[in-house]
Amino acid sequence: MKKIVYFSLALLLVGACRRAPVTNMKRVVITGVNAAQKPGDDFFRYANGIWYDTAQIAASQTGVGSYSFLNYPQRIRLQAILDSISAVTNPVGSIERKVGDFYASGMDTSAINKRGYEPIKLLLARIDAVTDATSLLALAANEQKVGNGSIIGFTVGPDNKQSSINIAQFYQTGLGLPERDYYFKTDSSTTAIQSAYKNYLARLFELVGNEPSTAGKNAAIAYEIEKQLAAAHRTNIERRDVKANYNKLAVTALAEKQPTLNWPALLATLGVKVDSVNVGQPAYYDKLNALLTSVPIEEWKVYLKAHALTNYSGYLSQPFTEASFAYAKVLTGQAVKKTRAEEMTQVIDGSLGDALAQIYVKKYFPEEAKKKIAALVDNLKKAFEARINKLDWMSDSTKTKAKEKLYAFNQKIGYPDKWRDYSNVDVKRDAYFENRLAAIKNEYLYRLAKVGQPVDRTEWHTTPPTVTAYNNPPLNEIVFPAGILQSPYFDVNADDALNYGGIGMVIGHEITHSFDDQGAQYDKVGNVTNWWTKTDYAKFKARTQQVIDQYNMFTVLNGVHVKGALTVGENTADIAGVAIAYDAFKLTKQGQDTTKLDGFTPDQRFFISIARIWRVKTRDAYMGMYVNTNPHSPAKWRVNGPLMNFTPFYKAFNVQPGDKMYKPEAERITVW
Repeated sequence: MKKIVYFSLALLLVGACRRAPVTNMKRVVITGVNAAQKPGDDFFRYANGIWYDTAQIAASQTGVGSYSFLNYPQRIRLQAILDSISAVTNPVGSIERKVGDFYASGMDTSAINKRGYEPIKLLLARIDAVTDATSLLALAANEQKVGNGSIIGFTVGPDNKQSSINIAQFYQTGLGLPERDYYFKTDSSTTAIQSAYKNYLARLFELVGNEPSTAGKNAAIAYEIEKQLAAAHRTNIERRDVKANYNKLAVTALAEKQPTLNWPALLATLGVKVDSVNVGQPAYYDKLNALLTSVPIEEWKVYLKAHALTNYSGYLSQPFTEASFAYAKVLTGQAVKKTRAEEMTQVIDGSLGDALAQIYVKKYFPEEAKKKIAALVDNLKKAFEARINKLDWMSDSTKTKAKEKLYAFNQKIGYPDKWRDYSNVDVKRDAYFENRLAAIKNEYLYRLAKVGQPVDRTEWHTTPPTVTAYNNPPLNEIVFPAGILQSPYFDVNADDALNYGGIGMVIGHEITHSFDDQGAQYDKVGNVTNWWTKTDYAKFKARTQQVIDQYNMFTVLNGVHVKGALTVGENTADIAGVAIAYDAFKLTKQGQDTTKLDGFTPDQRFFISIARIWRVKTRDAYMGMYVNTNPHSPAKWRVNGPLMNFTPFYKAFNVQPGDKMYKPEAERITVW
């Protein structure tokens, strides 16, 4: 699904062969296929049209269905856990006590509303006390430690040239709108979002005592500084360039080049003791260095207040959360706010994720699923190896390197082998704001301690209940949390066709991410290095360019084009993921049979399953933002795009010239 965070899946080959015949077992029945829709014209509508036309998006949500929207029913499960444990007195020191008290503090809106913006008054006063660039940077760096990010983007992660060691990394930041292009587009949809954002900032300034006219001026000042910073940002597409994002520089060189930023002092305030750092997007810090002297300090103070208010608005009283939602409503189309309980469930998942996950796993995740998915992953790897061997465009030497990388994968399934320790997070049942900061500070210190240390290859970068999967190229790993190991992706009662078309496709997708336009630049241990022959890599790039060109032609929302260059990694993984899962499925007993179930052949059931895992309906405003910012294609094209390039689909549903999805065989794209 994502990279560190990408998608994949497969099913137990040996176990499948040992099962009782499908007709004798409880199984999943396919219903709701739209027989009036010609499958070769729009397979997404064929498999999902009846559901799509009747599905209702909850007023508090931006979409409904599977994929990321399956996290909504997941949150209901987690909420039930939190409601239960917060209602009783749990033993001091237990994870139930910590999680329950944190949740209860967030649910006490009466106490939160009573405090108003008192929790940030001291911060606002500290901003007022800023007198120059030096004191401004010191404040920004200190606030970074408690989640109030503004002009400094700091993280810790593997060195792309020595992936076994973590290094300090800096990236472009400083904006309030979703990404840089939102500041420069002039279409009506974007200008409406710009206006809503400025109104949001103005409202926040009013809530801390500014007169309306002053609040409006302050919003304009903050917005103008953001726009100047945005001009130095790389686009989402430019940031896909792995090598361009690696700029490991000596601190002394940075100090000389960007003297106003005073890197030695900045790093000391952040607590980072190193002699070199990676600056992902150097132009941003060049621009910031210049603006710190060209923009008056009084205007910078307004900017800092704007970011403090937006960062903390969700922690404060109802007027602040309402102001935040008024902006989000325009941005995403969400009709009403989520319930407080749902919001707090998300907060706990993000703040004490492993603690909550331990309770979730015990209640909802069967251990047998972990073993079955592990076997499925092995089967998919074997299928991918077979595809590598058959490639007619790749030399034997590069094939050998590719297979070495494939079998060097680290795979993580269900939940971590070791859980995070939150004993340093001081939680009080009556201090929601302070609880949020305590959790963020703990996370910051946890990350900071990794600088210069060996990479922990057991660590997870998502919480187990989350419906997602990912590929992490610097660690050459694929990860499948407990949350995704459920219907429609995986069901112990489903036949092989449905499971291979579900979780099998996801596994194949995630495997492929190690060989997409970005992942292909990492070797088997996670270092960015060239393991290709020059000729093979040129052929590979030509094939990914075909993917870009094809997806550029796909549209949503009556003419908005998919960004092929932004989504090329995910699209490549979708195309190959289908093929890998299908090859693995054809090795099973059902895959080699033609017996129909519910009126569909095994191959037809496989492809219907693929369409069902992307069964999604969203609000138009959300889709507009999604196409602009998300590296995944919209759900319809995650179904129709890969299938129109896959010949077995044509055979399964008798797709013929004249059908809208039909492409001559020579035009069907195969990368892997």
